[in-house]
Amino acid sequence: YSGMGKAKRAKKFGDVKKLISKKDDRLKANQVKQAKAQIEAKKKETNVVQKAPSHLFFNHNTALGPPYRVLVDTNFLNFAIKNKLEIVKGMMDCLYAKCIPCVTECVIAELEKLGQQYRLALRLAKDPRFERLKCTHSGTYADDCLCERVTQHRCFIVATNDKDLKRRIRKIPGVPIMYVGNHKFKIEQLPESVTI
Repeated sequence: YSGMGKAKRAKKFGDVKKLISKKDDRLKANQVKQAKAQIEAKKKETNVVQKAPSHLFFNHNTALGPPYRVLVDTNFLNFAIKNKLEIVKGMMDCLYAKCIPCVTECVIAELEKLGQQYRLALRLAKDPRFERLKCTHSGTYADDCLCERVTQHRCFIVATNDKDLKRRIRKIPGVPIMYVGNHKFKIEQLPESVTI
């Protein structure tokens, strides 16, 4: 049959020689270069160490004192309503001092988003006895807002029953947490010498 061409013979493995490029990672010289480059990059990285506020003596916060300013979270308001607790009176019973409940704009925005079910909590947050704090950041996520505010100004007590937010605030030294438990307000991390 005339249409058939020559059969192609594959080269044996030994006949073909593969060359490694000079930039290949497997070469020892390149591995050493990479290691040196990584070490230099680490040296150039600057370590940012947060300055401790001057009013903190270890975890003891000397800026806290009556009248206490209490940052209130959305679910703290809901728990207070469910347990039929009067917020200002309950706080004063817990701390034995005057308390000023503070509500950020993010918390009010979060309550407005939750709709009709939380209208009573929203009405409570708009109480004239509550101090209204303005937010300068973008977005309305209340947890981030409260953490940011507390880190900047450690003169607040945070009132929340949210487990995640409690975990985040416990990492910030000198910030006590108020929560609802056994039909009354309780506080954790408040040194005894502050309340005396």
